[in-house]
Amino acid sequence: MGKAGRQKVYFSKFNHEAWNFYIAATNKGLCFVGSLSGPKEEIEQWLKKQLPNAELKEDKNKLSVYFNQFKEYFSGKRQSFYLPLDLYGTKFQKSVWTELQKIPFGETSTYSDIAEKINKPSAFRAVGSAIGANPVMIVIPCHRVIGKSGKLTGFRGGLLMKQKLLALEKK
Repeated sequence: MGKAGRQKVYFSKFNHEAWNFYIAATNKGLCFVGSLSGPKEEIEQWLKKQLPNAELKEDKNKLSVYFNQFKEYFSGKRQSFYLPLDLYGTKFQKSVWTELQKIPFGETSTYSDIAEKINKPSAFRAVGSAIGANPVMIVIPCHRVIGKSGKLTGFRGGLLMKQKLLALEKK
């Protein structure tokens, strides 16, 4: 795995109170946030699909800027993240992820709202798929998207994590 010239992806487990998950970043920015108590394999599977030639390297120091902002968020001291991101996805996915970042802290939106905002009103299912493919949960707040009926719907990190994030933001 140590071939010269291979892109490095740094990872480590974030732990703060009841919150623990893996995160990963390249030299360009945060590229992956795992699910609550999720295994390291989540990163490995994502990496195999998005950056198959990258080298995964554990390095907590390289991720300290990300850890600090997550700690502030979970401690109620931060409502927005100001972090470099290194996103891998289609043009459509990236347009959805950009729109998700506009949902204010403590508020929610629906899949059809997002579809309308990106000028693809009938594409709410595709929007749902793009949201499900969001590699940096929390920072790109896909947990703030709910069903039209107000029900909590699918979330890559699981509905319990989604509930906890929404409850944290309601405080």
